[in-house]
Amino acid sequence: MSETNNAFQRLVGIMDELREKCPWDRKQTIRTLRPLTIEETYELADAITDEDWKGIREELGDLLLHIVFYAKIGAEQGQFTLEEAINGICDKLISRHPHIYGTVAGQDGLVEVRNEEDVKRNWEQLKLKEGKKSVLGGVPVSLPATIKATRLQEKAGKVGFEWDETAQVWVKVKEEMDELQEAVALGDPDKIEEEFGDLAFSLINYARFLRIDAENALERTNRKFIYRFTRMEDEARLQGRSLADMTLQEMDGLWNEIKKQTD
Repeated sequence: MSETNNAFQRLVGIMDELREKCPWDRKQTIRTLRPLTIEETYELADAITDEDWKGIREELGDLLLHIVFYAKIGAEQGQFTLEEAINGICDKLISRHPHIYGTVAGQDGLVEVRNEEDVKRNWEQLKLKEGKKSVLGGVPVSLPATIKATRLQEKAGKVGFEWDETAQVWVKVKEEMDELQEAVALGDPDKIEEEFGDLAFSLINYARFLRIDAENALERTNRKFIYRFTRMEDEARLQGRSLADMTLQEMDGLWNEIKKQTD
């Protein structure tokens, strides 16, 4: 623990020094840091997708710097201190885990904890007790749509707004597919977009029931497509051609050959 404390205090000290002496660090505000923080978060997400532990360690350090940076600016503005931010999350963790630090007995809406789902259910109930007006509160507006849909579904499920079985979710997916085809037949672009969104939402819910991360699954497919498509471009160049000069059938043949090699 002392090594962790020393390392953290070292970072805090460096941040204090940079804020005082470095022209770039001195100029930063919460607004100028915001896009950089988003970029660092996505870099961490990429490292996690790749299971790149060295990269995860590095990106966590970068994010920790941003946390300390925001706290430094908060203190300068007289808004909050780093200690207040840390103690705030400590207090929240303790209050949200009564099965560890207290008891759920006698607390309305809470259940005895037998598994992780009970923990999540209690977590949402405790947030409502703290003054949240909706179980959907706390889902950031600017989250990517796939992640936001997953979080909304998870939160709704904690109060029982959830299918009982995976098969029921698939029936809903097929229902939404039919409705999308009906909209396509009508040729109404707005209705088509609406029904496509409903289908995507249902597929994300199906992914939840399959216990897979829809966002990560789609990103893996993106990367697979990029790899196979660039391989197609390389193969075309070896033939002294470009993809633009090929027919769809020729490109499809290249794609299938590359697919066989990578499956």
